[in-house]
Amino acid sequence: MKLAILSANKNLYSTQRIIEAGEKKGHQVIVIDHTKCDLVIEKKKPSVIYKGEEMSNIDGVIPRIGASVTFFGTAVVRQFEMMKIFTATESQALVRSRDKLRSLQILARAGLDLPKTVFSNYSKDVSSVVDKVDGAPLVIKLLEGTQGLGVVLADNRNTAESMLEAFNGLKARVIVQEFIKEAGGADIRVFIVDGVVVGAMKRQGKEGEFRSNLHRGGSASIIQLTDQEENAALKAAKVLGLGIAGVDILQSSRGPLILEVNSSPGLEGIEKATGRDIATDIIKYMERNVEL
Repeated sequence: MKLAILSANKNLYSTQRIIEAGEKKGHQVIVIDHTKCDLVIEKKKPSVIYKGEEMSNIDGVIPRIGASVTFFGTAVVRQFEMMKIFTATESQALVRSRDKLRSLQILARAGLDLPKTVFSNYSKDVSSVVDKVDGAPLVIKLLEGTQGLGVVLADNRNTAESMLEAFNGLKARVIVQEFIKEAGGADIRVFIVDGVVVGAMKRQGKEGEFRSNLHRGGSASIIQLTDQEENAALKAAKVLGLGIAGVDILQSSRGPLILEVNSSPGLEGIEKATGRDIATDIIKYMERNVEL
């Protein structure tokens, strides 16, 4: 097969591991910087132009689209779909997962439990918003934040109300979520490929840090999921239509709570924590789905 990875940085760990795994299994793997593509949109022969050349004879595409370029990256994925090329992550699933508000609505509609969440149109009644998530402490998240950026903990009511008033004054879109104290600054990342859990790790925030992201200095260790946690993660990936997904779960006194579903989950933390060759799992997924 000839596989194309859509990645703005070919030197990233995840991109390099997928290249390595694909070549080890005898496939040709190229990297296309989706931010530098031109799209020729026409009925008979839609095409993708990269570095002046038409991208032809590609059998499958593995999108690794950064959050900051979701709009154009999704358009590139959609273009390959128009060319009848299998993509590991479908364009619509990518759009759904990147819209935090929309994805939470989809997950809740599917019957999955989440931290109690409030979204309002710059409500002036910030006290009521705080009450709806059972008061402080609470978590405030910018809708466009990633890797723990744009996520803050308000540990008392006065701070929470002041933060909400400030964000509203800046016309910054935020969601407000209940703080799950019993999670202890930790969460679970479940890595799913083609409807199967291929790895799971528990991420623990550094001391004094409620965010568990590895980019924020957290640590990771392998974990054995409960049936309830595994089923919740698999359902979350399925309802969002993601063939590859990183599902983040909080362990709470009322069971697993879906925190977020990532459509381009990184491989470094999960492979090192679990010792699993997840890059090869992704290549096998492509092999099962690409029609040669």
